[in-house]
Amino acid sequence: MAWFILFIAGIFETVWAVGLKHSEGFTRLWPSVLTVVAMAISLYLLAIALRSLPLGVAYPVWTGIGAVGAVIYGVMFFGESRDLLKIVFILMILGGIMGLRATTVKKSVVQKTEQSQAVGSKAKAGDDSARTA
Repeated sequence: MAWFILFIAGIFETVWAVGLKHSEGFTRLWPSVLTVVAMAISLYLLAIALRSLPLGVAYPVWTGIGAVGAVIYGVMFFGESRDLLKIVFILMILGGIMGLRATTVKKSVVQKTEQSQAVGSKAKAGDDSARTA
């Protein structure tokens, strides 16, 4: 669930980045309001995701989703360049996001296994010492 919340937070980061462009330096009311609301939602959702995800994973994923979304929006609606190198680097960001996601899942499973084994080991050691005492 934390990953889904983080993804939605990243989408709202894209919304506020685009809103910031449309607000023209906070000189237009409604785009400015949308930007501030999207910022608040994005940060709130990031904070919720950080309850169970490591900071060193959640923050780069959050910013990566926002960056990729902003580039895609810029290309589609602002006529920004579709340069081959730009696409390669965006794909690299996506690869980093997927890599962080994949390694975090593996690490979580390994940590849970290690924790359950450690707990089981301690309980057995405690039982043995209680019997010998």
